[in-house]
Amino acid sequence: MAFDIIFSVGSDKQVGYNSRIMAKYPIYLDLTNAPAVVVGAGSVAARKVKTLIEAGAAVKVVTKTVEKDFDEICKGLTIEIVISDYERSHLKEAFLVIAATDDPELNTRIYNDCQSLKILCNVVDVPHLCNFYVPSVIRQGDLQIAISTNGKCPAYAAHLRRTFEKLITEDHARFLEGLDDIRREIIANGVPLADRKTMLVKLSNDDSFEMFLKEGPQAWKQKSLKMFSAKRNKG
Repeated sequence: MAFDIIFSVGSDKQVGYNSRIMAKYPIYLDLTNAPAVVVGAGSVAARKVKTLIEAGAAVKVVTKTVEKDFDEICKGLTIEIVISDYERSHLKEAFLVIAATDDPELNTRIYNDCQSLKILCNVVDVPHLCNFYVPSVIRQGDLQIAISTNGKCPAYAAHLRRTFEKLITEDHARFLEGLDDIRREIIANGVPLADRKTMLVKLSNDDSFEMFLKEGPQAWKQKSLKMFSAKRNKG
């Protein structure tokens, strides 16, 4: 895993992460086996640890004490827990760090250490001490929709997530799997890129989704491939 990470240091008028200067760059990170450090072991830290583990990260937690909520939320997860006061050395080889303590001075120290070490850092609920924000996510299988307010109001992002969760269902995840099956098949059959794009755009629309629900995955797939094949032969 190799990333070039550029950090800007200076006043608000200079730093790249200030929302008044430029928009944030949305990105999905592959954290498989990536070393991640979480400082703190309360309920907030526990939720951060859980999502990092779900993303495949190798998580180390640094804390003086482990709260009961943390134990309950993270029960059964594979985590390295270091019972200690925080030290800069705990960040060695970390790819990203989340500071989730109730000590503002300590959180600032962690952030500053990350900047000097060129490590991505998120200080929970302190937007100006973050290189990245954690969005509110709707997840159905491989279908993910991330909602961010650029750190201005995570509660509103959570509200929107709950609203859209009513619209995005398991059927959409199954539909995505069906689209992936067709995409792989037409690539294997050597269908030209332009034709693939035309087909997948058409298959991704609402009418196609309704046909998927009504006729089932296999009938939908066969009919879709047959219709596209007939169109190509006619052309």
